[in-house]
Amino acid sequence: MDIFEKLLKHLGPIGEHSDRAHGYFAFPKLEGEIGPRMKFRGNEKIVWSLNNYLGLANHPEVRATDAKAAADFGMASPMGARMMSGNTNYHEQLENELSDYMGKEATTLLNYGYQGIMSAIDAVVGRRDVIVYDAECHASILDGLRLHPGKRYVFKHNDMEDFDKQMKRATELAKTQGGGILVVTEGVFGMAGDQGKLKEIAAFKDKYEFRLLVDDAHGFGTMGKTGAGTGEEQGVQDKIDLLFNTFAKSGASIGAFISGEKQIINYLRYNMRSQIFAKSIPLPIVIGHLKRVQLMRQHPEMKEKLWYNVNKLQNGLKERGFNIGRTNSPVTPIYLQGDIPEATAMCLDLRENYNIFCSIVVYPVIPKGQIIYRLIPTAAHSDEDIELTLKAFSETKAKLDEKVYQVAEIPMV
Repeated sequence: MDIFEKLLKHLGPIGEHSDRAHGYFAFPKLEGEIGPRMKFRGNEKIVWSLNNYLGLANHPEVRATDAKAAADFGMASPMGARMMSGNTNYHEQLENELSDYMGKEATTLLNYGYQGIMSAIDAVVGRRDVIVYDAECHASILDGLRLHPGKRYVFKHNDMEDFDKQMKRATELAKTQGGGILVVTEGVFGMAGDQGKLKEIAAFKDKYEFRLLVDDAHGFGTMGKTGAGTGEEQGVQDKIDLLFNTFAKSGASIGAFISGEKQIINYLRYNMRSQIFAKSIPLPIVIGHLKRVQLMRQHPEMKEKLWYNVNKLQNGLKERGFNIGRTNSPVTPIYLQGDIPEATAMCLDLRENYNIFCSIVVYPVIPKGQIIYRLIPTAAHSDEDIELTLKAFSETKAKLDEKVYQVAEIPMV
């Protein structure tokens, strides 16, 4: 069989809807200045789909720094992989400032979050080592686990009884094989918004021997007294052996970093294939990151405004009877019941008649019959944005309950 012919016969559970979904439900185009209100198909919408937590995307100092750095250096500099010809004083300055912010000995920059954490997992564990990970870890972590030639055990999400059970199994196997154990979890889980049980997991270090890798992409800049993340929030930053963060959320940029003990970070710097064989992060991005980190540390009012909006939105939803699950972070899910055509009809109504743009999650990402709207409040949203959104969801939820959105198939748009 021709391999392309096979692909076209099986487009995938999402791809099979591409003829109706593309450009609207999938691959939509938001236009204009990044912020809480942008244009979609020529009309202004209140946007709840951007991880611009602190509102840094259009902060005047950020924009000015980005523009000057681009004019001074261009996007080509430095050329080559970091190890060969792509290192600069700015790269090292950023790493040092991040280490100080995170309370860790050392940090190494990563070109991208997704490939970065995959490569970190690949570099840390060998075939005799065992990985124990939370069932709801991000796709990038799961893809990193696929690179692991050894054994891995999954524990039920945030279930410490099951974690204990899997750690016992992992410990016995690691001892037999002569390997070690890497535990992987998240600071804030990006779909449900609940924090990982970092404090409880760290306490198991008194019982088992393992190293802890935490993906805190959604916690960096949003959690903890200084914004250093979920480890700081829970008082166990020092118990996290490898702390992974991205600039794609609170930093409103691109790229990532991983922090930890100096010798281990140096090992990663010389052994992470995604960094050794990839071009260094361009200087304008690095210099822009320096400005973003400076603003995060010097202006706590940005995080305070974020949490004001988080509480106003989440409390407003709960007061109106919405189920927002177990979130204890800015990530705000709304759980509803309905099939895919109903979900898309409701989403269409929200966008076209209420001017609310937010992400919708349906099968196969979640079980059939369920709908999740995932809202990301930011420091840039206004009280009016929140009130209009609460009103829109109250009215469309009533329509959903009254079966107004029952249609035979995904509507054409």
